[in-house]
Amino acid sequence: MKALMNNDSKLKDAINNPELVKNDSVVLAHVTVKLKDGSIADSTKPSNKPTWLKMGDGSFSKAFESYLLEKQAGDNLTFELEAEDAFGESNPDQIHFMDLSQFPQDIELKEGAIIGFDQPSGNQIPGIIRNVEGGSVKVDFNHPLAGEMIVFEIEITQVKN
Repeated sequence: MKALMNNDSKLKDAINNPELVKNDSVVLAHVTVKLKDGSIADSTKPSNKPTWLKMGDGSFSKAFESYLLEKQAGDNLTFELEAEDAFGESNPDQIHFMDLSQFPQDIELKEGAIIGFDQPSGNQIPGIIRNVEGGSVKVDFNHPLAGEMIVFEIEITQVKN
């Protein structure tokens, strides 16, 4: 009986004192990323697998994190961020021209295709094929949403401090 009362006390405490998102919280949330025209670029909802967001680790801009601060499980947020606060501006230094012979012959290089490029570290970095002309391939290594104003829809399901 004592264990039940202790759990009941913890439940009441959680209801009366919900954990609020702080600068170092870990937040479980459904995230939907939309372009300004309303088209969905990405969402955790179709898979019903929310993602963990670690506040303060540099993964997100301060502008993004500011919308989550002081929120709690059950909160739903919708906000817009300009490119520099979302996925960054497009950087021309991240656009490269590569010789067509550097690509395997079995890969179809069409405009808009995203291809993984092996790095010396063993990791892969995605590149977007922007143009194929003659023997040259224009590859953009910017984030696919760089330069875009983004609408975020966040549904917070859990907060850990």
